[in-house]
Amino acid sequence: MDFKKRLRWLLVVSAFTIAIVIALMLLKDFIIMPIAKPIPSVPPKVEFGIVTDSFSIVRDEVKPGDNLSSVISNFNVEAGQLSLLTEKTRGIFDIRKFRAGNEYTAMISNKEDKKLQYFVYEVSDTSYVVFDFRDSLHVHFGSKEVVHRLRSVSGTINSSLWNTIEDIQANPDLAIALAEIYQWSIDFYAIQKGDEFKVIYEDISVNGKSVGVGIIHSACFKHLGQDYNAFRFEQNNTAEYFNEKGQNLRREFLKAPLKFTRISSRFSNNRFHPVLRIFRPHHGVDYAAPTGTPVHSIGNGTIVKAGYAGGAGRMVMIKHSNNYSTSYMHLAGFGPGVHAGGHVSQGQLIGYVGSSGLATGPHLDFRVYRGGQAIDPLKLISPPSYPVSAQNMRAFDSISALYLKNMSMVK
Repeated sequence: MDFKKRLRWLLVVSAFTIAIVIALMLLKDFIIMPIAKPIPSVPPKVEFGIVTDSFSIVRDEVKPGDNLSSVISNFNVEAGQLSLLTEKTRGIFDIRKFRAGNEYTAMISNKEDKKLQYFVYEVSDTSYVVFDFRDSLHVHFGSKEVVHRLRSVSGTINSSLWNTIEDIQANPDLAIALAEIYQWSIDFYAIQKGDEFKVIYEDISVNGKSVGVGIIHSACFKHLGQDYNAFRFEQNNTAEYFNEKGQNLRREFLKAPLKFTRISSRFSNNRFHPVLRIFRPHHGVDYAAPTGTPVHSIGNGTIVKAGYAGGAGRMVMIKHSNNYSTSYMHLAGFGPGVHAGGHVSQGQLIGYVGSSGLATGPHLDFRVYRGGQAIDPLKLISPPSYPVSAQNMRAFDSISALYLKNMSMVK
């Protein structure tokens, strides 16, 4: 190749190279470069409103015999701060209510001194007290976020309502709530294996853990083959439970005045008295129960007598409406505020099981009178409370129909 051709070739290559460089320079702003993904930030861990990432955490529960000062003194705290506990908690938390079994959390500095920074005592499932030791001692009360969630459950009784509720992993408080709703229509000491129930209710939870039972909206308890429906309905600013016909589940009298162990003696016109050793009428029912078991009035009324009455021992007699009266005998003591002439409401504490008077052991001799004549308490037909009013019946029918539809879908 001669010199001229070689020169021309070099010029062409050079021109082409320069053109590419210029083009790249002009297009550099339009070239899409790969973008590095940002490293996701880890949110700080927060407990009781405190960022805990920089602390060592100790969790434990209060032991029997512990008090607030003795527990906190296990950590590195200045003596001057401990002496301020009573003063700083005044009006916020009563340190005498520092209870065994309750949980606490200690947040300790990761520095060399390992000083206690925060101490949190959980008063209940929903509330706590924070002791801030970072500077001078500061104390404040806090509440956890409470979540109300609608839940439906069903179960079949195998041994007891309580055990069945636990088996279906519902809050045990649900058993208590159901017993209160049905206390006038179902004897929960006599429920049978194979009885069934369905419930739609509000479950109360904190941090995903169920801590209680809120409103029960509807329930159906199948006892001995019969369905007992309970629908929550409000009238006259009061919420009560009614069956599908609008009849109130609440009745004038409770089925029993106490949670008893067993019936030790029934209504009789000729019973052998265990103390007097003679046959004579026993116009009541003896409920065997431990000394101190609470006794409640089965209905609203006025106390006619509250005192010692010979062989009956300490007794309370109450006059109710519709010419009924009741008496509660052999008590160990009386409930607060119980005195002749006082008024009581259904379920109010009136005394405690004992063995005062002519008694061989602790029990409650419970008697019912109608028009002054003794009747068998176990055969008492309690008059119902107020039903759904005529003007509210249309609204109730709509709500109960919706309840029935929702309950049919509970499996």
